[in-house]
Amino acid sequence: MTRQQNLLVNPEDLKFGLDTFGDVTDGDYVKGLKNVVEQAKLADQVGLYTFNVGEHHRDDYGISAPDTVLSHIAGVTENIHLGTAVIVLSSDDPVRIYERFSTIQALSGNRVQLTVGRGSFIESFPLFGYSLSDYEELFEEKLGMLVEIVNNRPVTWQGKHTQSLEEQEIWPPLDKDKMPIYVAVGGSPQSVVRAAKHDLGLRLAIIGGAVSRFAPFADLYRRAQEEFGHEPGKSVGWHSHGLVADTDEEAVEAFYEKHVAHVTRLGNERGWGAMTPERFNHELRSGALFVGSPETVARKITKGIKALGADSFDLKIGTGSQEAILKSIELYGTKVVPMVRDMIADGE
Repeated sequence: MTRQQNLLVNPEDLKFGLDTFGDVTDGDYVKGLKNVVEQAKLADQVGLYTFNVGEHHRDDYGISAPDTVLSHIAGVTENIHLGTAVIVLSSDDPVRIYERFSTIQALSGNRVQLTVGRGSFIESFPLFGYSLSDYEELFEEKLGMLVEIVNNRPVTWQGKHTQSLEEQEIWPPLDKDKMPIYVAVGGSPQSVVRAAKHDLGLRLAIIGGAVSRFAPFADLYRRAQEEFGHEPGKSVGWHSHGLVADTDEEAVEAFYEKHVAHVTRLGNERGWGAMTPERFNHELRSGALFVGSPETVARKITKGIKALGADSFDLKIGTGSQEAILKSIELYGTKVVPMVRDMIADGE
């Protein structure tokens, strides 16, 4: 038995969710937000564990206030957990984050989880008056403050980039064991160690290349957890882009055009290479695109779970028509998830 297989959890304990940024694919911002709510309601109905929304401040992503969106979704769903993917902690106030999300936690019946990040998209920094020269320090300090607020009452904190607090009570009260916090990591070993230091779960953003390339990050996290003296077993998961359809061909047809347009725009902004047909097909076959029939996607997820020793996977949705996305959610919840559980149980 391999080390990764030793790390696998009971198949029934695996958690499967969805991530969305509220993609504005047709120029209609209001429709995009309403689409997100419809997606969340269906995700709840098909039994998915989490529905996560990501913060952005740009014209192609519609969710700039994740807490507001999640508060609405909490009122129209019953069981699904509600999370962020991510909230940009560096340009926010940890006190206000705690207040906003503990309020949703109370209203939703303890269904909230937080994933925080440094900010792969940096539009929020100038928007809220922060300097990118403080990029690392802001996240380090604010993560420490958020952990302090969640874990201790009253709060005493000495800040450089944040306010200082002295024996401060913060409301509403929150049971710290009922709102897990995860740190999102793209490619920074320092962020992996930071998550372990604070005894927080790890979420890997794998948007290119084979999932197995990120196994060293999962290994580093577990080693660091041990070195910091924490109990083992904190959650390790990842998110990747994808779409499920009845056949591989239908999935590619529904996904390809809008995905290429999106990646091309980001590539122009960030200096990435173009999304050529050859690159797309490589990502489809052995990279980070989870696009295909239920069996195709299930086998790829199973392979990723084994490579990372992961206990959760979130499918990033938003590319394609609303009809295609809703079909994808239905197939993901009713076909893909049971297949993955069976494959893990059978040792495939």
